[in-house]
Amino acid sequence: MRILTFAIGVALATPVMAQDAMPFGSDADKAYAAALWDTMIEKNLAGDGLMISFPYPGTDPHGFLLETLYTQATIDGHTGALVVKRNYGPMNVSEDEVIADPKGHLGAITVMFEREAGYDDATQNWFYAKYLPDGTLDVNPMGASLAGLVGKDADAGCIACHQNAGGDDYIFTTDARVTVN
Repeated sequence: MRILTFAIGVALATPVMAQDAMPFGSDADKAYAAALWDTMIEKNLAGDGLMISFPYPGTDPHGFLLETLYTQATIDGHTGALVVKRNYGPMNVSEDEVIADPKGHLGAITVMFEREAGYDDATQNWFYAKYLPDGTLDVNPMGASLAGLVGKDADAGCIACHQNAGGDDYIFTTDARVTVN
């Protein structure tokens, strides 16, 4: 009976421990992501006043059509490179349809922000976040918010994918170093 009770306890505790061990989705990550969202609103990179560029064909997990914008931002006194990717759909939506009604086709906004040295040097200090169109953070199947070191030391997720980008910069869209002026 003790072995069965122990086994049930371990089985019930494992998902909680696994979620707690994730290097993303903490209260601090969510607060940082909220500050980042506010900055993107101020810069018209998200929200009602978002500026539109020309979408290009995309792939999973981002969307059928994408826009990628490069800039810099200051969060909590640190200025870093900011890569904003708007993810549009549904499948087979045209560029003209997205340009005519970007809000109607926006599925998510995925972001990479270059944090201060020492945040996570192994991943070049990139902070990742995936927002729904209204600015709330998306969550993984276990309910963890997608903000922080998403996919670090995992088989899937932002870092697991982006570590394979050319140019040793975690960015697929360009091998040019995105810098802060």
